[in-house]
Amino acid sequence: MAETRKGLILINTGPGKGKTTAALGTALRAVGNGMRVLMLQFLKGSWHYGELDAVKAFGENFVLRQMGRGFVKIGGAETDPEDIRLVEAAWEEARLAILSGEWDLVVLDEINYAISYGMLDPARVVETLREKPEMVHVILTGRNAHPSLLEIADTVTEMRQVKHAYDKGVLAQRGIEY
Repeated sequence: MAETRKGLILINTGPGKGKTTAALGTALRAVGNGMRVLMLQFLKGSWHYGELDAVKAFGENFVLRQMGRGFVKIGGAETDPEDIRLVEAAWEEARLAILSGEWDLVVLDEINYAISYGMLDPARVVETLREKPEMVHVILTGRNAHPSLLEIADTVTEMRQVKHAYDKGVLAQRGIEY
């Protein structure tokens, strides 16, 4: 079988923890191999996560931007128009970044949530992924990945929770969960 090289579409989904962490691990591997990485966090924005400081060491080779306000209320009239506007702006930046070919890897962190909450049309994402430059890799994270995205993805990983410290009353730990 002949070897094929192409930009991959990867999805980290499922109810377990580790979707963003796995994407960060792949991004770290990519930047260590001389690739340029852009990570856009669609909903995160109100908390300070350790990875924000860690990626600064890579300068312009690994850029991480929080595009949201943090936790989002969803459902009918509860969805704040400002959150929808922020998702739209994040998507426009993501779309342009993917199509520009300027980045070797673009991570769309929590985009699956934005789609499943009805804040972003999955058809728009599929269209951009079909048009992306051949060697651009894209990772999409978040629970409930849309079937149309699962269909076009090259690799899909589903995180499944077996056990979680939170169930025993242990709070999120700095350096492990954030």
